[in-house]
Amino acid sequence: MQSISPNTIEHKQELLVRVERNERMVQRLSEKLNSYTYEPKCPQRFEKFYELNRHIQEFRKHQKRVLSKIRNQKVDLTETDTTEIKSHLDRFKILESEFAAYLFDLNKPL
Repeated sequence: MQSISPNTIEHKQELLVRVERNERMVQRLSEKLNSYTYEPKCPQRFEKFYELNRHIQEFRKHQKRVLSKIRNQKVDLTETDTTEIKSHLDRFKILESEFAAYLFDLNKPL
């Protein structure tokens, strides 16, 4: 039983670090998105801009829930909780790729 406990704690800390790192990355992405250099210049890009902003806000809400669960020791890393955290980390990857696609689209000529 003792050998399981440290791995669980280490795994939990690793997940917490990854989730917190993603939180900082989303903050930076949001700051970039709201800077004037990434301002859209046509209606389709404005739609993508607003959609990306909405996805960032949804991600932040879910982020707060996941972080509070981890910090409040509610996550004992059962299969369900681990799956929820992994799906949240996957959500970050999707958000990051959406942002990259948005930036790529901005660089295309109108």
